[in-house]
Amino acid sequence: MIAVSLSGTVPVLKGQVFFWPKAFTLNTYKAVFDNPEIGRAYLNTIVYTVLGTAISLLITAAGAYALSKREMMFRRGFMVIVTITLFFSGGMIPTFLVVRSYHLIDTIWAMILPGAISTWNLIVMRTFFSGMPQEVEESGKIDGLNDIGIFFRLVLPLSKAIIATVGLFYGVAIWNNFFSALLYLRDADLFPLQIIVRNMVLQGASGANGAGNVGGDSMIIDESLKYATIIVTTVPILLVYPFLQKYFAKGALIGSVKG
Repeated sequence: MIAVSLSGTVPVLKGQVFFWPKAFTLNTYKAVFDNPEIGRAYLNTIVYTVLGTAISLLITAAGAYALSKREMMFRRGFMVIVTITLFFSGGMIPTFLVVRSYHLIDTIWAMILPGAISTWNLIVMRTFFSGMPQEVEESGKIDGLNDIGIFFRLVLPLSKAIIATVGLFYGVAIWNNFFSALLYLRDADLFPLQIIVRNMVLQGASGANGAGNVGGDSMIIDESLKYATIIVTTVPILLVYPFLQKYFAKGALIGSVKG
């Protein structure tokens, strides 16, 4: 896809592009970034990803920490209720009715709140917190901290590995989420990036920039435009991974082995 997106029209139409670009050009990417829909959708996706990941991590970590405590009342019952959602869901239509009843349709919260908690991530974090030494919490209680203070001031700072791992899961899921937008969003100004990509792939067009000349005589074809848009939407989330890699393997291992 990278090679095609950086190649000229003639080699692409002749099927001559395989691994290296031919007739190198950046006109395709210029067309992508000149499209106002792309810029607006990019901003929407960044907002959804950052805000959604923060909210999901906070709620998931708080719930997992509470469920990791053996002395918690009705702990087993809550875990049964949580685990059931791994195998059964309310379904698309009941979920849509719930979202609509809370007046979340055509708001940014429709992209964040319905899927704010992943049961699997909750169980992984609960397993991680269950293995945390009791001495850490006891030292906090000696210093006068309550449960909330212990969670925010002691437990979370010691849980960077699992937070980075689960945060990456949430971030990638929200970045790639287009199904929620199809269900809950009607306003084109709120569409995420993946909706724009999906529309381009299905319709083979990109508004006014889809079949015109950009910056010269070289005409941009739909195939190159699709690939350039996909690359532009994929690279940012890929660039996040190297910064979290050292936490990712450790967090996933700790959270899964003990389970």
